[in-house]
Amino acid sequence: MFLVLQREGESEPTRWRYEPKKLMSVEREDLERRTGRHFAQFTQDVLQGNSLCRRALLFTYLRRDHPKTRFEDVDFGWDELKLEYSKQEYEEMRRGVLESLHGDELAATLQQIDNAIETAYDDVEAGGKAELPIAG
Repeated sequence: MFLVLQREGESEPTRWRYEPKKLMSVEREDLERRTGRHFAQFTQDVLQGNSLCRRALLFTYLRRDHPKTRFEDVDFGWDELKLEYSKQEYEEMRRGVLESLHGDELAATLQQIDNAIETAYDDVEAGGKAELPIAG
Protein backbone atom coordinates (compact mmCIF):
# COMPACT_ATOMS: atom_id res chain seq x y z
CA MET A 1 0.00 0.00 0.00
CA PHE A 2 1.12 3.53 -0.68
CA LEU A 3 0.52 6.85 0.98
CA VAL A 4 0.09 9.26 -1.93
CA LEU A 5 0.29 13.04 -1.74
CA GLN A 6 -0.64 15.04 -4.80
CA ARG A 7 -0.96 18.72 -4.10
CA GLU A 8 -3.07 20.89 -6.35
CA GLY A 9 -1.03 21.96 -9.36
CA GLU A 10 1.53 19.15 -9.11
CA SER A 11 1.77 16.95 -12.17
CA GLU A 12 3.15 13.90 -10.36
CA PRO A 13 2.27 12.63 -6.89
CA THR A 14 4.73 11.81 -4.14
CA ARG A 15 4.34 8.17 -3.20
CA TRP A 16 5.61 6.42 -0.08
CA ARG A 17 5.40 2.66 0.50
CA TYR A 18 3.25 2.21 3.62
CA GLU A 19 4.19 -0.98 5.41
CA PRO A 20 3.30 -0.61 9.11
CA LYS A 21 5.46 -3.55 10.15
CA LYS A 22 8.51 -1.85 8.58
CA LEU A 23 8.20 1.46 10.43
CA MET A 24 11.01 1.98 12.91
CA SER A 25 10.22 1.72 16.64
CA VAL A 26 10.93 5.43 17.18
CA GLU A 27 8.47 6.25 14.39
CA ARG A 28 5.80 3.93 15.83
CA GLU A 29 6.23 5.42 19.30
CA ASP A 30 5.98 8.94 17.90
CA LEU A 31 2.80 8.01 16.02
CA GLU A 32 1.33 6.60 19.24
CA ARG A 33 2.20 9.77 21.21
CA ARG A 34 0.84 12.12 18.54
CA THR A 35 -2.42 10.25 18.03
CA GLY A 36 -3.09 8.77 21.49
CA ARG A 37 -3.62 5.33 19.92
CA HIS A 38 -1.68 2.11 20.31
CA PHE A 39 -0.04 1.15 17.04
CA ALA A 40 -2.46 -1.60 16.01
CA GLN A 41 -5.38 0.80 16.48
CA PHE A 42 -3.45 3.51 14.62
CA THR A 43 -3.07 1.26 11.55
CA GLN A 44 -6.79 0.52 11.54
CA ASP A 45 -7.65 4.20 11.91
CA VAL A 46 -5.34 5.14 9.01
CA LEU A 47 -7.23 2.70 6.78
CA GLN A 48 -10.60 4.01 7.98
CA GLY A 49 -9.66 7.60 7.14
CA ASN A 50 -8.92 9.17 10.52
CA SER A 51 -7.57 12.66 9.77
CA LEU A 52 -5.16 12.92 12.69
CA CYS A 53 -3.70 9.48 11.98
CA ARG A 54 -3.20 10.24 8.30
CA ARG A 55 -1.61 13.59 9.12
CA ALA A 56 0.74 11.93 11.60
CA LEU A 57 1.66 9.30 9.01
CA LEU A 58 2.32 11.94 6.38
CA PHE A 59 4.49 13.80 8.90
CA THR A 60 6.52 10.63 9.48
CA TYR A 61 7.28 10.27 5.78
CA LEU A 62 7.91 13.97 5.18
CA ARG A 63 10.30 14.05 8.14
CA ARG A 64 12.33 11.20 6.63
CA ASP A 65 13.03 13.41 3.60
CA HIS A 66 13.17 16.72 5.50
CA PRO A 67 14.23 16.13 9.14
CA LYS A 68 13.42 19.69 10.24
CA THR A 69 9.75 19.37 9.24
CA ARG A 70 7.45 20.34 12.10
CA PHE A 71 4.13 18.60 12.72
CA GLU A 72 2.41 21.98 12.91
CA ASP A 73 3.48 22.68 9.32
CA VAL A 74 1.93 19.50 7.88
CA ASP A 75 -1.33 20.43 6.21
CA PHE A 76 -3.11 19.11 3.15
CA GLY A 77 -6.44 19.19 1.40
CA TRP A 78 -8.42 16.03 2.08
CA ASP A 79 -8.46 15.23 -1.63
CA GLU A 80 -4.66 15.63 -1.85
CA LEU A 81 -3.78 12.66 0.39
CA LYS A 82 -4.92 9.09 -0.10
CA LEU A 83 -3.98 5.49 0.40
CA GLU A 84 -3.66 3.29 -2.66
CA TYR A 85 -3.34 -0.44 -3.01
CA SER A 86 -0.84 -1.67 -5.58
CA LYS A 87 -1.73 -4.03 -8.42
CA GLN A 88 0.00 -6.78 -6.49
CA GLU A 89 -2.13 -6.16 -3.40
CA TYR A 90 -5.32 -6.20 -5.49
CA GLU A 91 -4.20 -9.47 -7.06
CA GLU A 92 -3.70 -10.92 -3.57
CA MET A 93 -7.20 -9.73 -2.60
CA ARG A 94 -8.55 -11.33 -5.76
CA ARG A 95 -7.05 -14.70 -4.82
CA GLY A 96 -8.59 -14.36 -1.36
CA VAL A 97 -12.11 -13.69 -2.60
CA LEU A 98 -11.89 -16.62 -5.02
CA GLU A 99 -11.52 -18.84 -1.96
CA SER A 100 -14.13 -17.16 0.22
CA LEU A 101 -17.02 -15.85 -1.90
CA HIS A 102 -19.50 -17.53 -4.27
CA GLY A 103 -22.13 -16.70 -6.86
CA ASP A 104 -23.29 -13.15 -7.47
CA GLU A 105 -21.27 -11.79 -4.55
CA LEU A 106 -18.09 -13.29 -6.01
CA ALA A 107 -18.84 -11.93 -9.49
CA ALA A 108 -19.53 -8.41 -8.21
CA THR A 109 -16.43 -8.36 -6.02
CA LEU A 110 -14.21 -9.69 -8.81
CA GLN A 111 -15.54 -6.97 -11.12
CA GLN A 112 -14.67 -4.26 -8.57
CA ILE A 113 -11.19 -5.67 -8.00
CA ASP A 114 -10.51 -6.11 -11.72
CA ASN A 115 -11.55 -2.50 -12.37
CA ALA A 116 -9.20 -1.33 -9.61
CA ILE A 117 -6.31 -3.43 -10.97
CA GLU A 118 -6.54 -1.61 -14.32
CA THR A 119 -5.55 1.73 -12.80
CA ALA A 120 -3.54 0.62 -9.75
CA TYR A 121 0.12 1.45 -9.31
CA ASP A 122 2.38 -1.39 -10.44
CA ASP A 123 4.72 -1.95 -7.52
CA VAL A 124 7.65 -3.46 -9.40
CA GLU A 125 9.87 -3.07 -6.32
CA ALA A 126 7.70 -5.29 -4.14
CA GLY A 127 9.53 -8.44 -3.34
CA GLY A 128 7.68 -11.61 -2.47
CA LYS A 129 4.05 -11.86 -1.51
CA ALA A 130 2.05 -8.65 -1.08
CA GLU A 131 0.64 -8.14 2.41
CA LEU A 132 -2.25 -5.97 3.42
CA PRO A 133 -1.15 -3.15 5.77
CA ILE A 134 -2.39 -4.36 9.11
CA ALA A 135 -0.01 -4.32 12.05
CA GLY A 136 -0.34 -7.11 14.52
